[in-house]
Amino acid sequence: MNLLLFSDRDRGDSGLLRIAGPRLQHLLQVHGKAAGESLRVGEINGMTGSATIVSIDRQAAVLDPVLTTPPPDKLPLTLVVALPRPKMLRRILRTVAELGVAELHLVNTYRVEKSFWQTPVLAAATIRHYLLEGLEQSRDTVLPPVHCHRRFKPFVEDMLPGLAEGRKALLAHPGDHPPCPRGISGPALLAIGPEGGFIPYEVEKLQAAGCEPVSLGPRILRVETAVTALLGRLF
Repeated sequence: MNLLLFSDRDRGDSGLLRIAGPRLQHLLQVHGKAAGESLRVGEINGMTGSATIVSIDRQAAVLDPVLTTPPPDKLPLTLVVALPRPKMLRRILRTVAELGVAELHLVNTYRVEKSFWQTPVLAAATIRHYLLEGLEQSRDTVLPPVHCHRRFKPFVEDMLPGLAEGRKALLAHPGDHPPCPRGISGPALLAIGPEGGFIPYEVEKLQAAGCEPVSLGPRILRVETAVTALLGRLF
């Protein structure tokens, strides 16, 4: 945890923070913090800074925060990903928050198993938990919005053209396509399919919505690997 995140619920009338639970255990067991020491803190969807530990024991830590620094800028990227298996989804949520993706859309496709939509990972509280883990790692505070679309056709026909408008819209797909660009400037949209890729019908629909197919080369990557590789290449 490179940044201790807090919300209004942690702040008392005096402005001091009261930290308990897993965050307290991390301060005690991992960082070995004691009264009088300082640590990096950030308010969720707000500023970052430092806090002095006023007191700390096994029940709670009381912190006095001073917030002076804005969080790092988000990537100007809307990411569209076919819903992956739950274990991979957890890692992708962390990665999306860690790398600073501005917005994430999870979509259904032909090769997405129906059972994936029943996973508890899609509960709002669980999504928030994994996003916060990514933010803590990268010293960010702003939660990227996550949208779920259980029907591919309405999403790609009714919503995607508006999302792609004014952006460089790319479709990462195996095949004989131009290489993915490097170091782009300006806002972008990136669509990544499931393991096995989009089916031809889906590729046609994505192209009709304004997405340009691009390739990372001959190797077929796991979704989580493709997310990291593509973002590193684009930005």
